[in-house]
Amino acid sequence: MRILYTYNFHRGGNGSLNATAATIGLVRASGHEVREFTRDSKALLKNIWGRLTAGTHAFYAPEAVRAFTETLDEFRPDVVHAWDVFPLISPWVFRECARRKIAVVMTADDYFLTCPVRNHFRDGAVCTKCLGGHEYWATLHNCRGNLAESVTLSAYSAMLRVLRLQRDYVTRLVVSSEFTRDWMASHSGFDRSRIDLVTHFVEIPDEPADPGLGSYVAFGGRFVPEKGIDTFLEASEICGLPFRLSRNEAFFTNVDLPPNADVVVTSGREDLQDFYRGARIMVSPSIWFETFGLVGAEAMSLGIPLIGSDLGAIRNLIDDGVDGFIFETGNARDLADKVRTIWDDVELCRRMGRAARAKALRLWTSDRHLEGLIETYGRAIADLGR
Repeated sequence: MRILYTYNFHRGGNGSLNATAATIGLVRASGHEVREFTRDSKALLKNIWGRLTAGTHAFYAPEAVRAFTETLDEFRPDVVHAWDVFPLISPWVFRECARRKIAVVMTADDYFLTCPVRNHFRDGAVCTKCLGGHEYWATLHNCRGNLAESVTLSAYSAMLRVLRLQRDYVTRLVVSSEFTRDWMASHSGFDRSRIDLVTHFVEIPDEPADPGLGSYVAFGGRFVPEKGIDTFLEASEICGLPFRLSRNEAFFTNVDLPPNADVVVTSGREDLQDFYRGARIMVSPSIWFETFGLVGAEAMSLGIPLIGSDLGAIRNLIDDGVDGFIFETGNARDLADKVRTIWDDVELCRRMGRAARAKALRLWTSDRHLEGLIETYGRAIADLGR
C-alpha cells in the first residue's frame, strides 16, 4: 500500500507530534511504501509578517496546495493520512484528493472540529460555547489571548464548517479513545460509522518497574494550565509526600511553578523512562478533555499505577480500583486521599502496577495499532469504491 502522510510541525512541540512520528515509522517498517508531506511553523518569521503568513495560509496556502498536488500526481498514493494541516498546508489539499478519488484518513488528536482553539478550555475550565456554529465566542472571549489570532481561529473554524472541507472530503476520522469517538460523533458532523477507534501505542519495555520501590509521585507532560498542575501541586501540600514533575526540554511552558517545585527536564526517551521507573504513582490531573493520555499509558506500561481525573479520555485509561484510581477533577483533597491509599499500601501499589502493565500489553501494542490503522485504510479505500 502507498500512503502519503501530511501534517504541520508546530513551534511549541507536543506529544501528538511524537505519536505521529512513531506511527509513520511503524508503518514504514512494516513494508508499506510511505512518503511525507510536511510544513514547519518554525519557518515563520517571529513578527507581524509571520503572523500574517500563518493567518492567510490557514485559509488557503497556494504554494503548499500546488506542491501537495504535484506529490499526489507523482506518488499516486492509495490513501492520504493527515494530522493537523493548520496553518501552512490548509484543508484545501483534501479537495485535491477528492478530485483524484484518493481516500483521506484524518487523525483527531485534539478538538479542531469542535473548538477554534482546539482544547475546549477557557479561564481554567471546560468550555463548549462554540459548539453548534457559534465559533464567534472564541473571538468575543479572546481565547488565544491575542485578538488577531482569536479572530483567525474563529474564522478558520467557521470556514471548515460552512464549506465542509473536512466533513465532505475526509473519508474516515481516526480517534484514540472512546470518549473522543463519542464526542466527535455527537458534535463534529461526522457520522459515527465514519469514525474509527485506533488507540495510540507505547513502546513497552521488556522489564517492568517495581512501583513499590518508587520514591515520588509523578506528573509528566506539557506545563500548561489545562494539564491540572495546580491540582497536582495542591495535593502535594496536603499529602506531604515527594511530588515530582517532568517535561520535555522542547516543550514550551506557560504556568508559574513555586520555587520549591521538583522539576525534571528530559531530553529523550531514556530520560523519560528513568523518570517513570523512579515513581511509585503516576498522576494525570488534566482539567480538559484529553483525547488519549499518552504519558499515563506509558507509565502504566512499566507497571506504574495511574491516578487520573474523571474527565475526557483519562477515565478510559483506568479501571478504577484495579490499575489505579479516578479522582474528582480539580479536587486536590480527593487526589491526595487516593495518592495516600496507594502510597501507604505497597502490596496494593504493586498489584495495581501489574494490572496496569497487563492492560498495556493487551491494548497499546504496536501490532494492535498497526492492525487498526491498516484496517482503517482499507475501509477508507472501500468507501470510495476503489
